[in-house]
Amino acid sequence: MPDFPWYIFAVEDTAAAAYHVTAVFLYTLTMRILSWNVNGIRAVEKKGFLQWIERENPDILCIQETKAAPEQLAPALITPCGSGGTPYKSYWASAQKKGYSGVAIYTKTEPENIAVLGDERFDSEGRVLQAEFPGITVISAYFPNSQGAGARLPYKLDFCAAILEHCKKLVKQKKNFVLCGDYNIAHTPIDLAHPKENEGNAGYLPEERAWMDTWTSSGFCDTFRHFHPGETGHYSWWSYRMNARARNVGWRIDYHCVNKGFLPAVKKAALCPDVTGSDHCPVELELDFAP
Repeated sequence: MPDFPWYIFAVEDTAAAAYHVTAVFLYTLTMRILSWNVNGIRAVEKKGFLQWIERENPDILCIQETKAAPEQLAPALITPCGSGGTPYKSYWASAQKKGYSGVAIYTKTEPENIAVLGDERFDSEGRVLQAEFPGITVISAYFPNSQGAGARLPYKLDFCAAILEHCKKLVKQKKNFVLCGDYNIAHTPIDLAHPKENEGNAGYLPEERAWMDTWTSSGFCDTFRHFHPGETGHYSWWSYRMNARARNVGWRIDYHCVNKGFLPAVKKAALCPDVTGSDHCPVELELDFAP
């Protein structure tokens, strides 16, 4: 018998005084997704990025803040290899402004479809890239920074509203999704080391936290908090100043969120704070689902 789940149904046929036995075989797909704001793909390449990909060997890697277009990159960054020399395919959404923003998706399996958000306000800055696979849609997203004094807060909130509506549409279409990326929002006081001191700062503004409340009350789940409710001291970004990372004075602003209907498929959600090379660390998700 195969090593995936299977069931046997015996159906009585009264006319023939017999049972017809049918075996129905089901299978599940295990998938490991990593997401990382690399703060410049060319910069992180010099810090062991390709070796890290080979060592970690994720099924899918979403990256944010690439700060480059693919034509600016070495071939090794376009088709890196995982363990065993298996090459990845890569897909890119770059900003019109050079050296700014941008997202990408590396995958071992060719997706059925690749798309940007479809809103020029955000596509021009390379904010979203979506890859559709059997049973799952994976989105790499780089939420805008609202900046000092909330200078870009209206733009940020417009983006948040657009991504919320986009994900609602996916659910209406009966598509499960993972929204990976740098949300640039610490949701609750336990998601940053010094909440009181940062109440007026970008990434922890009342409007941003209120949107996260709306997001999580709309049927979408922060997978890390699902597995680690109430835990403190878990962060994904640290300032380069004041030795913040060594002191673990950070913010948790990088997420894997899923629609609640897909939550049973999530087997693990974790942060990877020991991985350096950026001011962010990668975040990890493990799935087991029937495609």
